[in-house]
Amino acid sequence: MRISLFRKAHFNSAHRLSRDDWSAAQNKEVFGICSNPNFHGHNYDLTVKITGEVNPETGMLMNLKELKQIIKQHIENKFDHKNLNLDIPEMTGMIPTSENLCYLIWTILRNEISEEIDVQVRLYESVRNFVEYPTI
Repeated sequence: MRISLFRKAHFNSAHRLSRDDWSAAQNKEVFGICSNPNFHGHNYDLTVKITGEVNPETGMLMNLKELKQIIKQHIENKFDHKNLNLDIPEMTGMIPTSENLCYLIWTILRNEISEEIDVQVRLYESVRNFVEYPTI
């Protein structure tokens, strides 16, 4: 039986969207208030979807306790109350958009969850704006 399991998480992070090779005016034109030189923050909500075959011995796709621990250790602890521009080495040289952050989170989780299980990440920057990777 193929099934999907979902786990929600939450973290708060600050960031600034800008390009060093652009003027302040061009950054403001493209990124708006998100280019504030003093950064700004978001209360991110994360939904992790895993899909695969149910283990006939356990009746589970994956132990939910294990998934919870992976998300807590590798995502929430890493990103919560951090500045994405300054505190996250993997984002060095990258504009910390929701798109790039979503892909980074997916990459981290993909390395922690069994290859037999598909992983999908939906990241909410606000209640109205969210991104998803991969798109299926």
